[in-house]
Amino acid sequence: MDRALRLVSTNLSDSLAQTIEALLVIASAPLTVEALAHAADEDPQAIESALELLIDRYREGRSGIVLEYVAGGWAFRASAQAAAACARLQERPAERGLSQPEIARIRGVNVDGVVAGLVERGLIAEAGREEEFGAVRYRTTPLFERVFGLESLSALPRVDDLGADVTEIRARLEAVAEKRPA
Repeated sequence: MDRALRLVSTNLSDSLAQTIEALLVIASAPLTVEALAHAADEDPQAIESALELLIDRYREGRSGIVLEYVAGGWAFRASAQAAAACARLQERPAERGLSQPEIARIRGVNVDGVVAGLVERGLIAEAGREEEFGAVRYRTTPLFERVFGLESLSALPRVDDLGADVTEIRARLEAVAEKRPA
């Protein structure tokens, strides 16, 4: 009887793992255990057990996909082995024409084009305006955390903590900018 009970438990756990897998595939952002429990209509402990099963299945090196906890929830990401191919796919040029202002923006040296690209990719979003000067303020999005594999933004170093590295970073960026064709 004990063996039959373990078999039923394993099948239920595997079925729940498949449901969680599907939820994570269709999710546009990482999902918390609570969100998964609500969607699957299961208790959080069962969700955590099923997540452990999925973590083992998607262990780095065994699959092109890895399950990880990022940005406050669970999400899939490309494995290290598949990362280069995924990057090439994401870097493909858009299949649409560029207007003259877009070309000027791309060739320009100001950061407007960079910011516009980050907004277009969903990595940052407007977060209001400065009261004094009216400048647009931006915030990172959950996709930013997901793309960069951050559990939360607190994992990023503060600019003040970079110390002398800020000068080095600025010099490297300027060197790259100088090499760009005019």
